[in-house]
Amino acid sequence: MQLTVLPLLAERMEGKFDVFKVLLETLGKNNTKLQDGDVLVISTKYISNSQGRIIELEKIRISDEGEEISKKFQLKPEIAEIIIRESDKIFGGIGGFVITSSDNIMAPNAGIDKSNAKKGKAILYPIKPYLIAEQIRRKIFLKWFIHVGIILADSRLMPARIGTSGVAIACAGIEPVLDMRAKKDLDGNPLKVTFQAVVDNLATIANHKMGESTESKPFAIVRNSGAKLTDRKINSLEMAISPDQCVYVRGLSNPAKS
Repeated sequence: MQLTVLPLLAERMEGKFDVFKVLLETLGKNNTKLQDGDVLVISTKYISNSQGRIIELEKIRISDEGEEISKKFQLKPEIAEIIIRESDKIFGGIGGFVITSSDNIMAPNAGIDKSNAKKGKAILYPIKPYLIAEQIRRKIFLKWFIHVGIILADSRLMPARIGTSGVAIACAGIEPVLDMRAKKDLDGNPLKVTFQAVVDNLATIANHKMGESTESKPFAIVRNSGAKLTDRKINSLEMAISPDQCVYVRGLSNPAKS
């Protein structure tokens, strides 16, 4: 069966709201039903909105460290301060961008987004995204007795590439990675280190249809993906490695000698 992606047009919400309730309304308005085996991809920004993770920049009090980061990387002091609060580690950066890590998620500017917020406000990453994904998965099962995978997806710049692609910030009900080790390539050579990032791939596929600006499609159903669904609880460490194990971070930290 052919893989299909069904983006769902939804209303823009103000203030905190119940994501599952809005999902039910959105499915009805789009005349669409979830099916057993589907993967539901939800924008992390929509989840953040539902949690009230929108901050007014003018109310931010700037610390000395915030002022320092602001000057060093040519950022507004309010943004620099939020970056410090939302990050576990700051690696460095360039004018306008700071490379950060939080819960082993590397992102420019700690994932802060102003493009989908009203003027003077910024959207932060959601709180406890794995718990949220699992709660939505369970509510879907209890209502329709079907098994679906849930992916909370964001868009991300990739190293040395133009444009953004999708990335899974959290998931539930779906095996996030396919271990390809010991399998053979077309020439019969055994694969030694290959893992397929299943949920990141599906996040990218869905992101392509959900859009990046005014589309207002925070939900997308990926059907016939072939992904393996599961009832076990997914650990965040299954989807990410620590930055000191990342080939990009390690490589740039140890430049070749000329």
